[in-house]
Amino acid sequence: MAMTEHSDENTNWVFGYGSLIWNPGFPHIGAQQGLLRGAHRSLSIVSHHHRGTVERPGLVFGLARGGSCRGMAFEVARHDWADVQAYLEEREQVTAVYRDVTRPVHLADGRAIRALTFVVDERHEQFAGKLSLEQQLAMVRAGVGLSGRNIDYVLNTATHLQSLGITDRQLQALATMLREEEAAAA
Repeated sequence: MAMTEHSDENTNWVFGYGSLIWNPGFPHIGAQQGLLRGAHRSLSIVSHHHRGTVERPGLVFGLARGGSCRGMAFEVARHDWADVQAYLEEREQVTAVYRDVTRPVHLADGRAIRALTFVVDERHEQFAGKLSLEQQLAMVRAGVGLSGRNIDYVLNTATHLQSLGITDRQLQALATMLREEEAAAA
C-alpha cells in the first residue's frame, strides 16, 4: 500500500522513542505507533542531569544516524503547539545534546506525517557513540539524576516497547541483565 503525506493544519506531531513513549508530559489528542527511517534508537547519550550526574553519569536514548526506529507519534492540537514546543525544549534540551528536527514518520494507520523529533548531535561532548552492553550496564547501574534512577528509565522504556510489540534486541538484553540484578539484590 502506498503511503501519502498527510497534512492537517489543525494539528502537529511529536515522535517519541524513549521516555516520551511512556511519559509524554504534554497534552495530545491522539497517539499511535510510527516508524521513522534514517535514525535508530541508541542508548548513547551521557546524562548529567535527568538520569545521572557529572560525577556518576547515566545514559539516555538518542536517535543516531542510520537504520530506523519504531516509536510513538503524538498528535497535538494547534492551540497547544506553542506550549508543547516550550515544554519539550525545556525537557529535552537541558544541555543541547539533541537537534530538534522535523522528520517524516509513517503511522500505523498508513498515513505519513511530519513530526518533531529529537536526534542526537553526534558532535556533542555527551554523545558516547556505540557502547558495549557491559559499558551500558555499568553506567545505567550507577546513574541517578533529577528524574530518578537510570535503571528505572531503561526498564520503563524496555517494558513499554515490549508491550507495544516493538523489538529492540540490544535494549531487551540490557533490561534482562538489569532485572536479574534487581531480583538478586531484593
